[in-house]
Amino acid sequence: MNSKCWHLALLLVLMLGVQKLCAQGPPYQTDDPVPVDVHHYEFYIFGGVDGTPAELDSTGPAIEFNWGAVPRVQLHAILPWGGVFPSNNPVYLRAGTGPSAFGLTDMELGVKLAIIKENKHFPQIGTFTMFEMPTGSYGKGLGVGKVWYKLPVWLQKNFGRWLFDGGGGYQVVPQSNYRDFPYTGWLVKRELNERFELGAELFAHGREGFAAAQTERSALIDVGGYYHFPHHPDEQFLFCYGHSVAGQTENYAYAGIYWTWGKDDKDKNDAPAQAWLQGQMTGIGWE
Repeated sequence: MNSKCWHLALLLVLMLGVQKLCAQGPPYQTDDPVPVDVHHYEFYIFGGVDGTPAELDSTGPAIEFNWGAVPRVQLHAILPWGGVFPSNNPVYLRAGTGPSAFGLTDMELGVKLAIIKENKHFPQIGTFTMFEMPTGSYGKGLGVGKVWYKLPVWLQKNFGRWLFDGGGGYQVVPQSNYRDFPYTGWLVKRELNERFELGAELFAHGREGFAAAQTERSALIDVGGYYHFPHHPDEQFLFCYGHSVAGQTENYAYAGIYWTWGKDDKDKNDAPAQAWLQGQMTGIGWE
């Protein structure tokens, strides 16, 4: 049954038509291939948790900043504080033991690149490579102690008020007691009205190693959404909660505030010329 669900999700993504393009990502674990518009910015203040019977890891307060540097390219950074809370359960001899700690964790830098733009018959495809910098204390368990990487490929398709994201990647962690592992996520989201968007995702990952909380494979179903503040269309509240449905018991949660802004000076300056050109093309039947 799981195999049929995967094939159905992929088939829906490839078949659906497009009416508008929306970015995804937080609060979900599944990401998207849509960079921030050029000369635009995104800013998040957020917190979250991800825990297993071996250990609970918290994130927050944390800040995320995204910049549409050039067309089809987004630069990305996260500066997080967080905590590690081992269960100290004797069942986990090499994992989940030790003192709790809180402080700066590993900083994230990334580049999102749109490779193929979405059209009527084909999804948008892109990469979102991330570099995790060793800013957290390795001795306290707040960081890996070396640079590690996330190498995913994501796709997205829109159909009216519906949005579909999916893909996966490979995480490379060159440190003892950690493992390289694959991960994949598939998301469906619907815009209910001008204020609310709700979505659900299936996210799965491999074994992450004895030094991580996720010592075994796990697959989660997460449910979350957006609330758009009245009279502030560029400000949103994001939330998500999920629980494992297969593999190791795992919980995931996210909550944050999101702002976006940017300059459309070029578009505004070009608007009269574009309107005149459209009128000329309409007059000679070129629409």
